[in-house]
Amino acid sequence: MYAVVDILGQQFKVSENEKHYVPKLSADADSVVTFDKVLLFSNGEEIKVGAPHVEGLKVEARVLEHLKDDKVIVFKKTRRKSYQKRNGHRQQLTKIEITKIG
Repeated sequence: MYAVVDILGQQFKVSENEKHYVPKLSADADSVVTFDKVLLFSNGEEIKVGAPHVEGLKVEARVLEHLKDDKVIVFKKTRRKSYQKRNGHRQQLTKIEITKIG
């Protein structure tokens, strides 16, 4: 059984007892969040596709922790103009565990 869920504008294929890194949520750690934008649901025999969402289906998840992703280096350079700029960025993420689909 799996579902495709829209979480803050990004789509994730989730199953029960899976852990995922999603964009930072405003919920506290060890709290339960519910996602109701289920785009697709499959239980093994049939597939339900929403237009745009599947009615009556929700995905529950537990927030495990908030953390930062690895650093990404942004380097800008203009040749022959002695312009160089080096910058780093760390995206804030939330680690969640899917507890229930349905």
